[in-house]
Amino acid sequence: MSMITTATWVPRGFAAPFPTKYTFDEEEFGRIAALAKLQLDDAQEELEEAQQNEEIDAETTESDGGAGKPSKKEKASTVPDDRTEIEIDDDLKEYDLEHYDDDEEEGAQGEAQQMGMFGNVKSLAFYESNENDPYITLKDADDEDEDREELQILATDNLLLAAKIEDELAHLEVYVYEDEADNLYVHHDIMLPAIPLCVEWLNIPVGKPSVEKDSVANFVAIGTFDPDIEIWDLDTVDCMYPNAILGQGGNNADIEKKKKKKKNKKANGEYHVDAVLALAANRKHRNLLASASADKTVKLWDLHTTKCAQSYNYHTDKVCALAWHQVESTVLLTGSYDHTAAIADMRAPTALPTRVGVESDVENVRWDPHDANYFYVSTENGIIHCFDVRTASKDPSASKSVWQLQAHEESVSSFDLNPVIPGFMATGSTDKTVKLWNISATGPSLVVSRDFDVGKVFTTSFAPDKEVAFRLAVAGSKGNMNVWDTSTNSGVRKAFAQKLPDKPMGDFGVEDKLVGVADEESSSSEDGEDDDEEDDDDQIEGSGGDSMDED
Repeated sequence: MSMITTATWVPRGFAAPFPTKYTFDEEEFGRIAALAKLQLDDAQEELEEAQQNEEIDAETTESDGGAGKPSKKEKASTVPDDRTEIEIDDDLKEYDLEHYDDDEEEGAQGEAQQMGMFGNVKSLAFYESNENDPYITLKDADDEDEDREELQILATDNLLLAAKIEDELAHLEVYVYEDEADNLYVHHDIMLPAIPLCVEWLNIPVGKPSVEKDSVANFVAIGTFDPDIEIWDLDTVDCMYPNAILGQGGNNADIEKKKKKKKNKKANGEYHVDAVLALAANRKHRNLLASASADKTVKLWDLHTTKCAQSYNYHTDKVCALAWHQVESTVLLTGSYDHTAAIADMRAPTALPTRVGVESDVENVRWDPHDANYFYVSTENGIIHCFDVRTASKDPSASKSVWQLQAHEESVSSFDLNPVIPGFMATGSTDKTVKLWNISATGPSLVVSRDFDVGKVFTTSFAPDKEVAFRLAVAGSKGNMNVWDTSTNSGVRKAFAQKLPDKPMGDFGVEDKLVGVADEESSSSEDGEDDDEEDDDDQIEGSGGDSMDED
């Protein structure tokens, strides 16, 4: 089994040009020991319980043996020594095989043999570095330079973070996308404890006390089926343990307090107790990270202290989607399986939020990056709703959508709005298709529909930088990551070329460009050639009324 559950981009310029190799020293050991304290305590507690159970079982066995039955110790003492009853062949006596397994001290002859073999061990010299050894003429400087060059990330490269499950192992693959070279490859990966469900890029250092809190960094927060949130440094390769853990796994409380928390599986104000389904980093207040969980709560984390600052429980079912407002930085949009989306000010935890209602479970929520008054909600029934926050109310049944679109026949598992090009929306569905939409004043209209052969589509995400505004990352249940240059489609060029600032239409290419990892390059190029003509044929133009139901 191989699938990519979610993915997100890293803007250009944040990744270190030369990521560092992980080093395990005393300081790192102390950090890991502090973070893993609760896990070690759990393991020790389970070991002690197992040993106690074994002792109880042994005592029970001896007591239930009966008066006429010998105990295990008695049985062992009555077993005869077979070696005394076996006649040793004269030819084998010289080898003394009957004493082969005996633990006896070595005689003088053995010691002499050992000294003869290793007698000159003290004369051997040990050098801490090959550079100091005069007998090594081939230095490893060239290998170090090659390794350093392989890890290099250019300022024009984008990182693409993909949460992947492969052969029952969960890990985060860190891709490097080279747009000019049409190249996509895995730079390094991070092993995860459980199936990953959400990934959020962070530009603030977490868990590094020696680093200034206001400095810029390149980190990632990962939510899984476990209730804890792991935070990793993307500029360090081959890490053994996360830089920080948000949740009970990162709490260094004493054992007694930990035992009480372990028994308490109910939702609380300190940590999640069920799977983490969504994460959202606040770009203006960089130390704030919001998380949504299957325990029906939304939590706000302070990344400076790695503690939960506030917990919210205004939803009645699993909370699966989050989005911060671009202008009002304290306003958070949430989506839930209770068929509602809520708009709440995080500064007022006790106030009732504004709500809107939809017909089925919410899948994703997004604010319009070009008009802060509008937001979008996708549902399990394949419908996308557009709402005006100014007309929303406390009663979800009273809030009417501006328009609603039957985008797919099955669940809209992912959708994204282009951060650079206004009105450019991409949707992905479990029906295995990706569709591009043009949102105009009259509503959305379909531009192109395409099957990328990635299985059920779980992620569709636009690149965040202006230079690569038309690049769309697509992945799904087959575990393949593809980056599609949507500007190579004639329908996309016609609909959006003039909407991109300082980008004349003549600069776009005319050949379909789909980039995948190196192992799948041939199949990706073949798919691109086969679908190039189909894209033009599938192009649909016209008003949004042909593909939209208006309220």
